[in-house]
Amino acid sequence: MSDQRDQPGRTRFLTVLEVADVMRVSKMTVYRLLHSGELPGVRVGRSFRVPQDALDHYLATSPAVEAREQDRRTS
Repeated sequence: MSDQRDQPGRTRFLTVLEVADVMRVSKMTVYRLLHSGELPGVRVGRSFRVPQDALDHYLATSPAVEAREQDRRTS
């Protein structure tokens, strides 16, 4: 069986639990982000999947990261 990481150009989708683990937040926080549209996701039946690229973009452009980068530049 091949792994998605072995196939360039294919999007990896994460479960809500996997996203919560990466972000170190609760599943409910991830659901709130999905329902508000802040974090894009795909509904599969009754569950959600989040594209890895979307999570990476969200984390890279989050206000906390931007503030940290600005602090780093002014120090």
